[in-house]
Amino acid sequence: MSAKGFASTGDMAEKKITFSEIGPDIYAFTAEGDPNAAVIVGDDGCLVFDAQATPAMANSVIERVKTVTDKPIKYVVLSHYHAVRVLGASAYQAQEIIASEKCRAMVAERGKEDWDSEYGRFPRLFRAAESIPGLTWPTVTFPDRMTLYLGKRRVDLAHIGRAHTAGDIIAHVPDANVVFSGDIVEYKSACYCGDAHFTDWPGTLARLGAFKAEALVPGRGDALVGADTVAEGIALTRDFLRDTYAPVKRAAARGAPLKECFDEATAAMRPKYGSWPIFEHCQPFNIARAYDEAQGIDTPRIWTAERDRAMWAALQG
Repeated sequence: MSAKGFASTGDMAEKKITFSEIGPDIYAFTAEGDPNAAVIVGDDGCLVFDAQATPAMANSVIERVKTVTDKPIKYVVLSHYHAVRVLGASAYQAQEIIASEKCRAMVAERGKEDWDSEYGRFPRLFRAAESIPGLTWPTVTFPDRMTLYLGKRRVDLAHIGRAHTAGDIIAHVPDANVVFSGDIVEYKSACYCGDAHFTDWPGTLARLGAFKAEALVPGRGDALVGADTVAEGIALTRDFLRDTYAPVKRAAARGAPLKECFDEATAAMRPKYGSWPIFEHCQPFNIARAYDEAQGIDTPRIWTAERDRAMWAALQG
């Protein structure tokens, strides 16, 4: 690997955690661009949306849940498969771990490889990694839609299209019109697009926008409260994707190599997005995936620790 390491390996500063009520008995756990989680409290229990990277990290969510309710955590819902989102699930001791069928297929296809890759790239998020008991396997899956009840409180889960991964789902709480998007939306934080579907993602954002939600918890960044702020978050995500994919598609069409695509796109994007959390970390993976998709590779290639290092060395060379 090049002497210059991944940007994320040097990001060791602890982030300020915010736990705020964004709807009636609905809470957002955010941490300055680190992975978010969300909590829904119902009549007879709670649902946690996204699990954190390790049981130790998950305990930060659990501690805050205990400050607002003594009801048990019945369900952990995984918005998608990435190690940083799911490997802490065991800490919640939930009755069920729920994900889309496509998400479970990704665990089977690339679960261990993704774990090794992400751990090597972002060590701070894997605090107490030795507490991870193994891959997180959903106990309940569904193809497109599923409804849960926390007593009388209804929570709708839905796969509304490919985006950040092939298996992304959202959660919608109808009585409050609050949505949890996972990494389909990021707010003033770079999107990680290493397993993305750039061509599909804007349509998925449009379907998400049709909910006209009163609040939305994105995958990273501040919780969005108010319909105008929700719309802003969706629009900023759409702009980031366009500004990533369009220059790569143009350059690839003229036969430019990956490094040339990376240099051109990054120079164009840095003035607008360079200050956003994890921009420098995500950019090599984002451009590599955009380059593949522009050449007709529909299913994202599996990232391994070895592939990470080879790609990074090529881009630094």
